[in-house]
Amino acid sequence: MKYTLLLKILFDLLGKRKVTASYLSEKYDISPRTVYRYVEELAKVAPVYVKRGRDGGVYIADNYKLPMGFMTEKEYDAVIEALNAAYARTTEERFLQAKRKISAQEKTEANELVFVGRTEDIFIDGGTWGATKGYFDKVRALRECIREKKIADVLFFIKNEPPMLRKIEPHVLVFTKNAWYVYAFCHKQRSFALFPVGKILSILKTDERFIRRPFADTDIQPPIKQATPNIEVELEIADDALSEAQAWLGADYLEQKDKKWHAVFTAANEEILAKWIVGLGGNVKVLSPSSLIKKVKKLAKETLSLYV
Repeated sequence: MKYTLLLKILFDLLGKRKVTASYLSEKYDISPRTVYRYVEELAKVAPVYVKRGRDGGVYIADNYKLPMGFMTEKEYDAVIEALNAAYARTTEERFLQAKRKISAQEKTEANELVFVGRTEDIFIDGGTWGATKGYFDKVRALRECIREKKIADVLFFIKNEPPMLRKIEPHVLVFTKNAWYVYAFCHKQRSFALFPVGKILSILKTDERFIRRPFADTDIQPPIKQATPNIEVELEIADDALSEAQAWLGADYLEQKDKKWHAVFTAANEEILAKWIVGLGGNVKVLSPSSLIKKVKKLAKETLSLYV
């Protein structure tokens, strides 16, 4: 009984995105206290939370959909056929509502699992190394907020701290440094900021609208700030890492000396560069500067310690 009711509440939230505790209490003939206890249970497996005060209620994040593999294509078809047959016999609205919910999930599962964009002469594939679907459910939710000029409540991570809730006005999606960001006006900071999509845990589109604030493309600052002065770097690169080095640094910076590839360039962030070098294993050797050599050694030792 408990798990059946939990599933019913989950589908209520998937269909409406927001319900009140009194609505669930009356619908399922349970006390408000029991409703909140069930919501706590759901929150362990889905981004469900309670918002107090004005416009309060029980919410589920707009970027959340049923997991891939929840049903196979044949199972989806079977459920839709059964609901069609049930509605044809009784014409009860509940069967029609259930069909709409299941159909919406099916479309989300099947379509737009990779986010790409194209102009007349540029093609962008914004895919990720990890689970693409969950990532781009968040991108799509943010795009809806931008198009509809709706304020969003986002739960996101800052360094090693617990997730923080922020009210933002999303203005534009930004693809830079091989990652997606949303450039938004933050109500707490009272200023624009870039929020990494990958660090956002959940997105809730509110009913509040905002008026777009003026900004220029030059106002969108790179997410990686220069923490140290520019440094001159020289690397020795093996043939096995040549392709990666050309793509990452640019072919113009690579030249062959004594049957070995060398790269000489100016870098603005030693931390990022050191991680990239360690990621290529023994195929890249730092010749200078000494500060970068020390950082690479430190990272390599820390990585090795995980497997000893």
